[in-house]
Amino acid sequence: MSDTRPIALDAMGGDHAPHEIVAGAVHAVRERGLPVVLVGSPRVLYEALADHDATKEIPIVRAEEALAMDEGALASLRRPRSSIAIACHLVRRGDAAAVVSAGSTAGVVATGRLRLKGQQGVLRPAIAVSLPTQPTPTVLVDAGANAEAKPEMLVQFAQLGTTYAELAHGVAEPRVGLLTIGSEAEKGNKVVRRAHELLQAAPGVNFAGNVEGHDLLTGKVDVIASDGFTGNVALKTMEGAVRYAFTELREAIGDSRLARLGAALQRSRIRELRRRLDAEAYGGAVLLGLNGTVVIAHGASKAQGISAACRLAADLAAAGIVPAIGERMSATGRPHRLW
Repeated sequence: MSDTRPIALDAMGGDHAPHEIVAGAVHAVRERGLPVVLVGSPRVLYEALADHDATKEIPIVRAEEALAMDEGALASLRRPRSSIAIACHLVRRGDAAAVVSAGSTAGVVATGRLRLKGQQGVLRPAIAVSLPTQPTPTVLVDAGANAEAKPEMLVQFAQLGTTYAELAHGVAEPRVGLLTIGSEAEKGNKVVRRAHELLQAAPGVNFAGNVEGHDLLTGKVDVIASDGFTGNVALKTMEGAVRYAFTELREAIGDSRLARLGAALQRSRIRELRRRLDAEAYGGAVLLGLNGTVVIAHGASKAQGISAACRLAADLAAAGIVPAIGERMSATGRPHRLW
């Protein structure tokens, strides 16, 4: 299955926009062979493309407005002609295969919901993030789109994550865990306890029970379902811990000649570990449950991270992530509202 339509890249979103975004687009086109269209201010983007001698390689779609990184969900209403809004419109119209943006997560989520709409049967779209576990990544859903969740929403997050793990990581019958404060079924608040009950009987979900924060990187399960508040705190805590560990490792290596020698002997393994733990290597998070493929790159992404995000978006669009979710929702049925 293939999709030759371009990736609509929000060139104005991100801490390093537009220059690193454009550099990432150039890398995606030249090194990965992906079709990309840049969305943003034509004058600015033409100048940035000229720096790479790529003005004839990558087309530009005009969007004079842009969402600032500190703008929230309401900005999607205040700026209907923003670069992320136009990118979503290209997907909705069928002119692009997917959207990639490193802009404000709240803005991307709100604009995506407004422009692409939720898929039939999906209560709320959710953000899926791949955690660097072995032998395959663990999918965390939701990582920040929904600060509060009802029990039936957590069940759907498990279903969305299951579909993503199957298509993106090739996992057959992904094991699903529910993130809470203890492994016992009775641990957690009322929402989590009820979600645990529903997950035990949920169709299309291979439920393995509760998991805790220390299970994020153990590979104990293939999918971790959580409300967006808890999932985002857990994700940011993990990222901070990884950065701290590497800072301490660098200092320890520099403490003595013997330590530097040992590091030199293990250079390839250390380099591979750092690559595996680099968030940009995974291309970003995926907003699941919309009528279109949306990848949210890290706000601080540089060119390599943007290029990886374009690769992820292209792969998911080609694999048919949207119809696959639609089929799962149809097969499992819309959950009853309990609240």
